[in-house]
Amino acid sequence: MRNSNSASILDRLIAAATYISMGMVGFIWLIFCAVTKTNLKSFLKYHIFQSFFLVMAYFLFNIFVNLVVSILGIIPLINILVYKILFFFTAPIVFGFSIISFTVLVVMVYLVITSLQGKYSYIPWFSNIIDSNVGR
Repeated sequence: MRNSNSASILDRLIAAATYISMGMVGFIWLIFCAVTKTNLKSFLKYHIFQSFFLVMAYFLFNIFVNLVVSILGIIPLINILVYKILFFFTAPIVFGFSIISFTVLVVMVYLVITSLQGKYSYIPWFSNIIDSNVGR
């Protein structure tokens, strides 16, 4: 995690809001910057694109899991095991959150806190891809 000394408070707030809104604030900010023809700082670009990438990965993961559960749910003896595993991960356990929801919440809080501190947050594999594409 590297510190960004050039990140203004507005950049930090936009980066945090991008994670909270699942990329929508960042998308609106990208459109605003394109219309006003201003350049994004690498800090803000990094967090906006990381937010987009994480949201898309989570969306594709959900589609993949639902597809696998739908296919395995047809097979007679395997469907019981599949549904028990699915129930284990989706049943409310911690403060009314499932294991998956709680993990997503913890990751989101980590990303928001690091962006508010003006740091480049690091999530293995995801951040390496964003680093190579943003060019910071």
